[in-house]
Amino acid sequence: MNITLQDIGRRYNREWIFRHLDYTFSFGNSYAILGPNGSGKSTLIKVLTGSLTPSEGKMSFTDAGRDIEIEHVFKGASLAAPYVELIEEFTLQEMIDFHFKFKTYLPGFDMSRLQEILGFTKSTFQKEIRHFSSGMRQRVKLLLACCSESKLLFLDEPTSNLDKDGEKWYLDLLDQTKSERILIVGSNQEHEYSFCNAYLQIMDYK
Repeated sequence: MNITLQDIGRRYNREWIFRHLDYTFSFGNSYAILGPNGSGKSTLIKVLTGSLTPSEGKMSFTDAGRDIEIEHVFKGASLAAPYVELIEEFTLQEMIDFHFKFKTYLPGFDMSRLQEILGFTKSTFQKEIRHFSSGMRQRVKLLLACCSESKLLFLDEPTSNLDKDGEKWYLDLLDQTKSERILIVGSNQEHEYSFCNAYLQIMDYK
């Protein structure tokens, strides 16, 4: 799986968020999209996931030499972001079951392993999401995205609402799940992307 951007730009009304972006995201690599708050990191991630269309330029997805239409990209992608919500009326168990009706577990992962990784008490899995703290919700978002079998994994501000223990938990989770895919992290905090081997500065495309 590769993502190729050719002279990509996105604007809102008359303001360009980014322009003239040429870049290739290649399978097996981890990328950090860097920039200050409000610089356009999340907008670029939304373009890459197909939830926003570019205002100019061309974007292509290929897998084993075969072109993939943008409307089918979501099938092979996972996303955790502040703007992605959990279903608050579901219990945690129901949320996980519902998610994996549409996604497949990453090889080597199943419900029991997810329970072990989360480290929550058994009773927590019968509690409705609306009663969870912001940190617990963030762990669930990250777990569902990282433990789904997907060739594209997008993490936007992944440690928002996590304390120091949660940040360590996040890095441990990625150690177990980041290989054999394209990983793209939108961040301005080094601890969130220190493991990445390539960097895209969004401010270079203003």
